[in-house]
Amino acid sequence: MRKRAAVLCGVAVVVAGTFTAVPADASAPRTAKTAQAETAQAAKPTWKKCGTTDYPTLQCASLKVPLNHAKPDGKQITLALSRVPHTATKYQGPLLVNPGGPGGSGLTLAGFVASSLPKAVAAQYDVIGFDPRGVGASKPALDCEPGYFDPVRPDSVPSTPAIEKANLSRAKSFAAACGKKYASVLPYIDTISAVRDMDSIRAALGAKKINYFGYSYGTYLGAVYAKLYPDRVRRLVLDSIVDPTGVWYDDNLGQDYAFNDRHRALMAWIAKYDATYKLGTDPEKIEAKWYAMRAALAKKPAGGKVGASELEDTFMPGGYYNGYWPYLAEAFAAYVNDKNADPLVETYENFAAVDASGDNGYSIYTAVQCRDVSWPRDWNQWRKDNWAVYEKAPFMAWNNAWYNAPCAFWPTEARKPVNIANGKLPPVLLFQATNDAATPYEGGVTVHRLLAGSSLVVEDGGGNHGITLSGNTCLDTYLSAYLTDGTVPRGHGEADAVCEKLPDPKPLSTAKSASPSARGSALHGMLGFRG
Repeated sequence: MRKRAAVLCGVAVVVAGTFTAVPADASAPRTAKTAQAETAQAAKPTWKKCGTTDYPTLQCASLKVPLNHAKPDGKQITLALSRVPHTATKYQGPLLVNPGGPGGSGLTLAGFVASSLPKAVAAQYDVIGFDPRGVGASKPALDCEPGYFDPVRPDSVPSTPAIEKANLSRAKSFAAACGKKYASVLPYIDTISAVRDMDSIRAALGAKKINYFGYSYGTYLGAVYAKLYPDRVRRLVLDSIVDPTGVWYDDNLGQDYAFNDRHRALMAWIAKYDATYKLGTDPEKIEAKWYAMRAALAKKPAGGKVGASELEDTFMPGGYYNGYWPYLAEAFAAYVNDKNADPLVETYENFAAVDASGDNGYSIYTAVQCRDVSWPRDWNQWRKDNWAVYEKAPFMAWNNAWYNAPCAFWPTEARKPVNIANGKLPPVLLFQATNDAATPYEGGVTVHRLLAGSSLVVEDGGGNHGITLSGNTCLDTYLSAYLTDGTVPRGHGEADAVCEKLPDPKPLSTAKSASPSARGSALHGMLGFRG
């Protein structure tokens, strides 16, 4: 950890010069009187029962907010909200939760968080979920190009000019479709606008301050909220932390190395269980078999659905959550050993196939990331950078590049990145796994340094993305203590507290459940991928 932190410090110095101050309209001083006036003017949500089998006490509502917060009397859009109300006499206010993305729906997450926390803790909060602007049940919900991920896509690795041209054409068409379909909306789909929506939710709930709990991209959303409204933050929990110094181009390049490491961790896990999978005991040779499978699928997609790009999509979730490893290993083994592609097709359909909600999520993902900050507009820069990554970390390099490529051609002007450095907050609690691929470890260390007085709890050796409320009692004990009375660990050095990682899963044939934790599986189903 120390070596990684030392490298990180050098990077931070270089990137710091690219920051700008918070936009002027965002940082305008607000007096207590102003805050009270805003709260009084906000229409309070009308909550209705919308419980499910898993979360019977869930309630739903909607809230009108300005499309452009600089023109509060202009066009309005609708945010979908959810709530599990407090039941205890002691009430600690609203706890807003967000699963990441950008583009993730947070409505069900409220039920999950409320049911996963200790009852005595959850009972003290109104746990509030929300679909950010443009997402899910919020209106309008964006869908730039339905079916954009329908199989079979071109091979992600642009090994020939024709393949590169095909992928570029797709990226350009998606950006153009978004611009044509949502010209009046895209300039207002970004992190700062979503943060203003969060403050509108706070005002509508009649709260002077909010508590916030975010995963993945939700950590950046929370950090930006804290920067714009530090006096309105009561408690702040960030789990699996985005590096704010790399949003978003550099962060995506950094992911590629980390995902390659996690893919190799999967290969090593398969080697450990050669008796089950019969793919060998040498992780490097198993990895070679995986790439041979990829090459074969590039020529002949399995079931007419799983080509090379779809194979990468199918195995990418294993980088987010090791509970998927047994399923991926079985599909891999069936294809290689038995020449049976059916399990691979089934696994693709379960883990990677994109439905309408996925189309919506991707539309918001691109809209937010492409608008938040400037991306290189010269494709030669992308080509150079991604081939350089591919040489060292081939697993996801080009797949990730094409996922983000519409940003090279995005029709809206970019904002400036927000410097989230903050010395005005109450104690903040951070959680980070050392081997997280989607938000690599350095992000947690960076935010710990930028948020004065924050505490960092590290899951040593953990590689899952989203680590609290996933079955790790050590992590959850720190979370519960903080939400109970604001207690945070105070240590020395890089981390304030360290927890051991959960055991890796067992093969399906030797365990009743593939995943280390049923809660972990439920959580990762909500967090989704690319978050």
